[in-house]
Amino acid sequence: MRIREVPVEDRPRERLLARGAEVLSDRELLALLLGSGTGGCDAVELAGRLIARHGGLRALSRADARELAVDMGGVGPAKAARVAAAFELGRRVGAERSEVQRVGGSRDLAMVAGPLLRGLRHERVVVVVCDGGGRVLRTAVLTEGASDRCLLPVRDVLALVLASGGAAFGVAHNHPSGRVTPSEPDRLATARLVTGAETVGVRFLDHVVVGEGEWGRVDYS
Repeated sequence: MRIREVPVEDRPRERLLARGAEVLSDRELLALLLGSGTGGCDAVELAGRLIARHGGLRALSRADARELAVDMGGVGPAKAARVAAAFELGRRVGAERSEVQRVGGSRDLAMVAGPLLRGLRHERVVVVVCDGGGRVLRTAVLTEGASDRCLLPVRDVLALVLASGGAAFGVAHNHPSGRVTPSEPDRLATARLVTGAETVGVRFLDHVVVGEGEWGRVDYS
């Protein structure tokens, strides 16, 4: 049954408004983001095809907007941007809701930064800014990289920490491969961060690589 043939009160938007978003299926929620379908295919059908094409909602969340826009007919730049934005907002909310409010070690750093790093197909650097006691003041995405590398500019990291009123900071990034073994560039970047932190008088907490279900510390010694 096409969406236009469904009674108004049973359509996804009306059901969401009346009973809450939790009553909708994955494809109905995605259909609301898409807004409309394409010739011969309504928004709910298009959403179902998009989820199936990517092998599930989790895999779909890893696709970037450019990939979505060319992946299949009916999903142009506007629809793709809305979908990518929704998944990114979900990651950011997850980071804000982290139960860890104070960084006392590498595990805490990985827990705070993890929600912003999981489910990505490109590298991303996240900076966690803390006060002198390790209380988290700010968690921010610093850079977005390619599928095999990400920039970690020391000057930009320190500028973010100082602008946020931080006295300490940690850095985390992901490897799209899922591996958490630090690379040689990871170790070199960490050594530069240590030196830079000492120069401006802030404390460097740690640098970790976050995977889907694990994390690894970047040893720079």
